[in-house]
Amino acid sequence: MRVLLLGGTSEASALARALAEAGVDAVFSYAGRTGAPVAQPLPQRIGGFGGVAGLVNWLTAERITHMIDATHPFAAQMSALAVAAAAETGVALLAFERPPWRAGAEDRWTHVPDTAAAIAALPWAPRRIFVAIGRQGLSAFAAAPQHHYLLRLVDPPEGPLPLPDAEAVVARGPFSAAGDRALLESHRIELILAKNAGGSGARAKLDAARALGLPVILIDRPEVPDRPVAASIAEVMAWLFHSTCPEP
Repeated sequence: MRVLLLGGTSEASALARALAEAGVDAVFSYAGRTGAPVAQPLPQRIGGFGGVAGLVNWLTAERITHMIDATHPFAAQMSALAVAAAAETGVALLAFERPPWRAGAEDRWTHVPDTAAAIAALPWAPRRIFVAIGRQGLSAFAAAPQHHYLLRLVDPPEGPLPLPDAEAVVARGPFSAAGDRALLESHRIELILAKNAGGSGARAKLDAARALGLPVILIDRPEVPDRPVAASIAEVMAWLFHSTCPEP
């Protein structure tokens, strides 16, 4: 058995520790979008594969038998690439995916399909908006320049922010509800815009929004091709050792 773990999430890091403790021969792959990725207890590779053909060649050269997609739920391109490469090579594929967030009775969420729809859903009157979607696609918000944007980024921005009225806080989760509430209050935030990433590490902003009665625009997850999905490390380990296999 030789495993490729496509990572980038806290769940991937937890799985990497479990694989290392079990003595599984595995490689942890980062996309390379952050400047200082979290160190892992497995050999690491950083960067893209060069499309389906590149991933197929890498899987073959490295004699990979199993591939686990534990990338961010919005890394749809990488997930689709993994499905295609697995089908071509016969490498067994499993997604390790955290469930999406669900609104409670006191939440004020508006669901939208993508970033363009999120921008269209912004109010016309100027608002102070907390944007927690990462650095990709931020320039699109220049279409709504009347707002003040507070951005939370993993890495410091390289050069000026792509928005006329914006500031950035640099921080890496997990975050706490108390900390995010303090952040929202200190910046007088009136609206939150986020991706439905799921998990516990980034949910704090939604809990803080509920406590403060703030509306949230939540971008739904992109569609990815069907593949078997596990929701826990125990399920992943059982799949690796051929006990059970989650249904797609």
